[in-house]
Amino acid sequence: MLTEELEVEQSAFAIEEFLEAEAAKDLLRFSTAGSVDDGKSTLIGRLLYDSRNVYEDQVRAVTGTQVGERKPTIDFALLTDGLRAEREQGITIDVAYRYFSTQERKFIIADTPGHEQYTRNMATGASTADLAIILIDARKGILMQSRRHAYIASLLGIKHLVAAINKMDLVDFSEDVYRKIEGEFRELVGQFGSASLTTIPVSALDGDNVVERSARTPWYSGPTLLEHLERVPVWTDVARQPLRLPVQRVLRPDQNYRGFAGQISAGTVRKGDTVMALPSGRTSRVASITTFDGDLEEASAPLSIALVLEDELDISRGDLLAEPARPPQQATTIVASLVWFDGQRLEANRPYLIKHGSQTLPARVSLVLYRTNIQTLAEEAVSSLGMNDVGLAEVELTRPLFFDAYAENRASGSFILIDPHSNATLAAGMIRHGVAKDEDGPRHKAAVVMVGAESRELEDALLRAGAAVVRARVVAEKTLRGLLALGLIVLVEGKVESDVQGFAILDAAGFASSGELLRHLLLSGEGSSR
Repeated sequence: MLTEELEVEQSAFAIEEFLEAEAAKDLLRFSTAGSVDDGKSTLIGRLLYDSRNVYEDQVRAVTGTQVGERKPTIDFALLTDGLRAEREQGITIDVAYRYFSTQERKFIIADTPGHEQYTRNMATGASTADLAIILIDARKGILMQSRRHAYIASLLGIKHLVAAINKMDLVDFSEDVYRKIEGEFRELVGQFGSASLTTIPVSALDGDNVVERSARTPWYSGPTLLEHLERVPVWTDVARQPLRLPVQRVLRPDQNYRGFAGQISAGTVRKGDTVMALPSGRTSRVASITTFDGDLEEASAPLSIALVLEDELDISRGDLLAEPARPPQQATTIVASLVWFDGQRLEANRPYLIKHGSQTLPARVSLVLYRTNIQTLAEEAVSSLGMNDVGLAEVELTRPLFFDAYAENRASGSFILIDPHSNATLAAGMIRHGVAKDEDGPRHKAAVVMVGAESRELEDALLRAGAAVVRARVVAEKTLRGLLALGLIVLVEGKVESDVQGFAILDAAGFASSGELLRHLLLSGEGSSR
């Protein structure tokens, strides 16, 4: 009897030790992306299988004998492709989330689809990732969808990219093929971001360089995929950022308790701290911090809590509790990068809903500044965005929005656009900055722009933006000064020889694209004088 009790106590102690060890490990969220049939699901299945994170019944369920083969083989892609349509078509449609752990770290994988039709699913899965694995078929090289996913990953602020050059077994593990793709992808990533890049030659089907180092790549001295995932640093500065707590619900169980519940998206709050309620701007001190497990002296992101304040403030769902010394930005017009999801095109000035944090409010896209050409990364002046397009736009709201730039805070700097009639999610947005509006002032800089006689793209884009534009072939200096004094943008077909003091003379040919020039001319743009 005593022996049995000791065994039970030892077993309970071992479980507690295990749970404590698991809780102490840090967490890495990563996503997989790339073109269709590049082997994303197979890679994740192989990673789970070789790291011993798959149960025996799961292995049996995806094991079968292929035509022409004697031994049963495992279809690793089926370990993550769970939908019936995915298994029938052999493609990933929905985002599949999988959890696993090793001795070094815990992981959450978002296996995202590669087909162009499901780019929106990729953006959704990667939105919370710390690292993105971009798969590239060694036979095909870098495809359009690979470029799109890499660019979207950079827009989403993912700090670490891994280029897994897959199917190396089908090119005889050629170092020349690997080096060529590595160089091209490194050049691509260098154009649109500062994310760290690691390239790894793999064969997901055979397991080369996934968990175990491959003897078939003696020329490769870098880490295996799992080794890199275990070692890459995880960004943990969110607790040191200014406090941001979107209020999701007001808890009022009785007359003596009124708590404001929500998940801390950034920062740390302590008992006795002063917090500011927005949009009212009123402040109060924190009386207590409540959680399911009891009260705390302090709490940090991403913990879900309820704050009780010393003063009675009018706070409801959608309001924001913030740090008074480091408040968020405030604007009724924002400039944001958009990834357009829906089949219906963006319509300027059409009523939409914007979901930001815990609030939903009416909005409209007043202007599309440009669309990014995924192939060339050029900024193209357009009037609308279609499915899978990525661009920069100006969004106007009916009341002030309190936010941080997406580069500083992913939670308070992101939003989605919703169709108010169908409730469909139309786009994901990443806020660049707010726009200070002067209702009586001009929305553009007075300037002279030398353009080609055949070019009408810039003129059309400026007119859509509400700018005052004049186009001419030859303009006398005196007339030019008068037009500029009125605040006009003068498009001159040809050369302007004389300087006009106090006003910019721009050459359209000196800009990389019409979209870049348009952003430079508009006051909401980020361009500098040239």
